[in-house]
Amino acid sequence: MSGFAHDLIAGLSSRPRELSPKWFYDAAGSLLFERICELPEYYPTRVELDLLDRHAADIAQLIGPQADIVEFGAGASRKVRVLLGALDSPARFVPVDISGEHLLEAISDLTALHPTLTVHPVVGDFTQDIELPPGSRRVGFFPGSSIGNFEPAQAAALLRRFAARLSGGALLIGVDLVKDPALLHAAYNDHSGVTAAFNLNLWLRANREAGADFDLSQWMHSAFYNPPLQRIEMHLVSRRSQRVTVAGHRFDFAEGESVHTENSYKYTVDGFQELARTAGFTPREVWTDPDRKFSLHWLVSAQAGSE
Repeated sequence: MSGFAHDLIAGLSSRPRELSPKWFYDAAGSLLFERICELPEYYPTRVELDLLDRHAADIAQLIGPQADIVEFGAGASRKVRVLLGALDSPARFVPVDISGEHLLEAISDLTALHPTLTVHPVVGDFTQDIELPPGSRRVGFFPGSSIGNFEPAQAAALLRRFAARLSGGALLIGVDLVKDPALLHAAYNDHSGVTAAFNLNLWLRANREAGADFDLSQWMHSAFYNPPLQRIEMHLVSRRSQRVTVAGHRFDFAEGESVHTENSYKYTVDGFQELARTAGFTPREVWTDPDRKFSLHWLVSAQAGSE
């Protein structure tokens, strides 16, 4: 049984029912997310790219020469292209992603732009133990506010894992900020329905890879902001009472019952810096847009900071 099928059965058997957002990113899901990033309602990609453009020279100076650039959750590579374009002599680019097919396609495009760049792709789940190529100094890159997909305790644990893997280097990370709930609602409920398709693609994947029989017409996308927890929640909601089979396991859903597919936590700058400290990083530079929609943080590991 695949890891996806195992997690799907476990998640549907739990209460409340849930599934990790890491399973969004098969080839189809990765392409849908690229479309989301182009939507007028979805501000994070545009704002983060603008921050990278504006501050690329400063970031490149912090990174310095001959560093391995390790991108956790590498996707279309648009953002890392800005970063790599500002660096004089990176040692290697090490993209890590759970979707091997999509990762290799993105690398092909990147190497066409940077033919002399050494690229060492790693197909794997960066939340688990993965083997990175040996390197004397690593700088991590984790854009897109993906850290918000993790519960705060899980986010701290992931940051600790990053610190250990970066060999005393540093991490450049994108973090979405607390803001007007109306802006957040629009970003996750676009008029063209791309985010809904992205969410529902989980059931298409389940039908294809896990022997499931989800009828997508009987499910709907739901996303809303939970102010007390400072997070967007995304769910798939059953339109009627129904039974679904997954790899021979039967699951009954009541009308209106949901499967929780994603959280996207929003932070204040101070709140995220405190989280980073608990994970063993020393917060240094931080860049935000004038409207404080999004932030980029430069975090130095305790080991590097003591040298």
